Amino acid sequence: MADLLSIVTTSEKRKNLLLLLQSGPKSMDEIRATLKVTTTGMLPQIKILSSHGLVRKIDGTYTLTDLGGVIAIHLDRLLGTLAVFEQEKEFWKEHDLAGIPLPLRMRIAELGKYCIISSGEDELYESHSEFQEQILRSTRVHGYAPILHPIYPQFFLALAKRGVEISLVLTDSVFARIEKKYGDQLNEGLRYPNASLYVTVENIRLAFIVTDRYFSTGMFFQDGRFDTKLDVTSFDASALAWGEELFRHILAGARQVPLP
Repeated sequence: MADLLSIVTTSEKRKNLLLLLQSGPKSMDEIRATLKVTTTGMLPQIKILSSHGLVRKIDGTYTLTDLGGVIAIHLDRLLGTLAVFEQEKEFWKEHDLAGIPLPLRMRIAELGKYCIISSGEDELYESHSEFQEQILRSTRVHGYAPILHPIYPQFFLALAKRGVEISLVLTDSVFARIEKKYGDQLNEGLRYPNASLYVTVENIRLAFIVTDRYFSTGMFFQDGRFDTKLDVTSFDASALAWGEELFRHILAGARQVPLP
């Protein structure tokens, strides 16, 4: 096993060829053009991969074996995961990942080309301008909140009035506070057919919004404090699908708030 791991990871040419062949058989001309390699430089690497049962030559083209296909998929996922964490090492080191369900945590590479949006000190108690702008451009909004920001009740009520499809899941404690402090807005919002509100007894340690065009999540620090300044955001289709799956996971354990 150690030998096979070394074969796959210690050569850029071998690694890149395995990833390239995921899209289908390739001729040597295609390999040279795509990977920017020479035939003399590539043939020894192909021979090594072939000798370990990862690549074979059929009708003049090179293709992955069944074993090579499985390894290439996991290699691709590993490299994608490392790329996510390498991009913002300090952020991921300081924040608690346990709030992300394990199956989705294992697929965190699907965040794709994400960025970290930061609020300055003067914006500490205001919604991020980026967050507001992207939500206002959306036609569908799904989200989960274990915290309450005072701007949210009025903001989401305004979205409901505009006809935006909204489904939100709140923790029991957040819902109790909204009932107490924003009861009138809550009752008005529940009357819109395009707005749904759910409550869960789970206290999942992250907050997020996923729309038809945008994903954003706020996370907790390792010491249990919620990070009010930094959000992870992405527009990649894979991130939107990942966020929708996260929402469905939380929604499955929630109860819908009935009409007033």
